[in-house]
Amino acid sequence: DPQQLELATSGKRKLRRFIVIDEVVDELYGSKVREYFEENNVQHKILALPTTEETKSMDLVLNILQEVQNFSIDRRTEPIIAIGGGVCLDIVGLAASLYRRRTPYIRIPTTLLSYVDASVGAKNGVNFLQCKNKLGGYTPPVASFLDRSFIQSIPRRHISNGLGEILKMALMKHKGLFDLLKRHGKYLLDTKFQSYSGSADHGDAALQTTRIAIETMLEELAPNLWEDDLDRLVDFGHLISPELEMRVLPSLMHGEAVNIDMAFMTYVAYTRGLITAEEKEQIIQCMRGLELPVWHSGCSWTLIKRALLERLKHSGGQPRMPLPTGLGAAEIFNDTSEDTLERAYKRWVRD
Repeated sequence: DPQQLELATSGKRKLRRFIVIDEVVDELYGSKVREYFEENNVQHKILALPTTEETKSMDLVLNILQEVQNFSIDRRTEPIIAIGGGVCLDIVGLAASLYRRRTPYIRIPTTLLSYVDASVGAKNGVNFLQCKNKLGGYTPPVASFLDRSFIQSIPRRHISNGLGEILKMALMKHKGLFDLLKRHGKYLLDTKFQSYSGSADHGDAALQTTRIAIETMLEELAPNLWEDDLDRLVDFGHLISPELEMRVLPSLMHGEAVNIDMAFMTYVAYTRGLITAEEKEQIIQCMRGLELPVWHSGCSWTLIKRALLERLKHSGGQPRMPLPTGLGAAEIFNDTSEDTLERAYKRWVRD
């Protein structure tokens, strides 16, 4: 905006920014972030917080808002900045949407999962009554800034965790992305999604996989940003996983719980005759190659039934079950019988 640029550079008014940063990210990058704002002569307040699934609550949102109030921001020209993983981006998004009814905010994801998932779309929220994201809203950020160099400092398990959401988009929409993950999965884990010259065998696999994952996610979300249509392919892996993830906290990360859900649903698709035995095996082997769990003892038949009942409550009385119909192709089904689900479950557990 030329007017804002003029205002910012004229010296008539000092630029001010309120930043919420995950405390682990702050330990790694906090000094660089502070240096950046100081060099650019920006008056700033940096609030470092523990942002985990266990702390993802309205209490933390209110803590943030108290600090925002103390700092006193202009709700039109001074966006709140969130730097962290998906939990941090969700919490700050909700806080911004509540302050003065809607204050602009910027997302800066620092994990692979948040890079390809939480950075895209309009949703924000917190956990409530042991239910994942039960409170929240739809307030898109004014921008998401993507920088893969943050990902080089996260543990290998977190890379694998993010690969779960990338694999979701591959199975639902893009066989080329599935082939990339099969071919380069171990390399992406080893190199932590950094781009290196001289890796001719792999091309720029990190850039390709993240770009396709985000583009396919945008294709799905953009026409249905407010979820007016509840038939959503991006819900693959999210029918049973919310119940499982909250039940076994903190033993499973989000992408891991999603992958366990996807593994079971792959067996459902196979049991229904939607995919071949070879395709089922290719999917499961790809998951293993990405170092993702394909089963968990906490995912009992009782939990699956309870999770699917919960699904009916908030999806208009229909299961709206996304299932693969091939590698990189999918449809939504409302007619999967309990018998089919149970047979798929027994097969899955046996294997």
